[in-house]
Amino acid sequence: MNLSFRLKRFFFNAFREIFIHHHSSLEFRAKLFALVLSAKDKATVNDYIIVRKIAMDIYENDEERANLLMVSTKEIRKKIEDDNKDVSEILIHSIQKQLKIVPRYATKIEIEKLKDLLAEFNDKDTISYQENILEFLQTIKEETMLNKRSLHSINNKNI
Repeated sequence: MNLSFRLKRFFFNAFREIFIHHHSSLEFRAKLFALVLSAKDKATVNDYIIVRKIAMDIYENDEERANLLMVSTKEIRKKIEDDNKDVSEILIHSIQKQLKIVPRYATKIEIEKLKDLLAEFNDKDTISYQENILEFLQTIKEETMLNKRSLHSINNKNI
């Protein structure tokens, strides 16, 4: 990474919510990627390159935003690991909590894009665990969307 990106990253980390447009949305996506990578003991550089590649697709070749998603994913995973906590458990709880607060984030759960990270796993147990995580994410997405529609129809009836 070049010097200008490192400087931007320093300031973005310090003042993330001020400088980054839709910061909480980007952070939610980073949690999704960190959760998918949580099946591995150690994420590799190649894993984060794949995250960046997916982010370039999501953000329509916006390099800065793609880099921020990659770095945020890495930071979230590292912070939880440094606290010696179960990465998956904490991220699952956090994702569920955020979806209750902001149900529209369910649309950001793009299983097909997250599946791109599965190619990096060779161990059958890891792949199975990973598939369970994707299944969980698909289920929570569908439940959130259903609840959102139900609330919307209830509100329309009350009007």
